[in-house]
Amino acid sequence: MTDEPETAEALMRSRFEAFKRGDRDWLLQTWHPTTRPDDLDLSDNPRWRGLQILDTEAGGAADDTGVVEFRATYVADGELGILQERSRFVREDGRWLYVDGDVR
Repeated sequence: MTDEPETAEALMRSRFEAFKRGDRDWLLQTWHPTTRPDDLDLSDNPRWRGLQILDTEAGGAADDTGVVEFRATYVADGELGILQERSRFVREDGRWLYVDGDVR
């Protein structure tokens, strides 16, 4: 990924695509250092299918914080699953970073 996302929602969408591709490097690069894991094992990553943005708070080009609530569908062990999360983002030095989220 070469273009920096300009909004929290754009970062959320790029992270979803990175999970689909298994792009561990992009996921770690876009994770805030205070909450980023030391490593990210995607060997059991499900097949991510779709992303629906449910709500956003701030997170625009002029903001320093943002919240994105999303619903992602996936297939694991032949079963359809849904992950719903309310994710928090911050912008530091002009870059949006994923901080953490509450799974619903």
